[in-house]
Amino acid sequence: MHYPALTAVYGGIFGLMFVALSIWVVAGRAKDKVHHGDGGVDYLNRRIRAHGNFAEYVPLALLLVGWVEGYGAAPATIHTMLAPLVVARLVHPIGMLMPVASFGQYALRAPSVTVTWIVIAAASIILLATP
Repeated sequence: MHYPALTAVYGGIFGLMFVALSIWVVAGRAKDKVHHGDGGVDYLNRRIRAHGNFAEYVPLALLLVGWVEGYGAAPATIHTMLAPLVVARLVHPIGMLMPVASFGQYALRAPSVTVTWIVIAAASIILLATP
């Protein structure tokens, strides 16, 4: 098994993205003086969900792709999975703030979630097919 160096670099990128999302949530809470939850504030609820969605999916994707890399996958394979995931996870929070049921909301969120699922599924299938 090899050290997953590329996944580690992407992990650093995702770590910074997570901190940025965290600050985004805290700034919203400070603005509206909300100490717990979303205080019934719609935009804050959306920020919290964007942060939560990132926390729910990205760690699993990184873990799976890290194992794929550890088993010796080509660097191109790792970049092919993680570069689109970076873009998807950057676009997702923007989609979360679009007006409800708007074209922009669907145009940004749906592809972002789809890319995330594809990365998780592809890495899982590769791992199951690896002896």
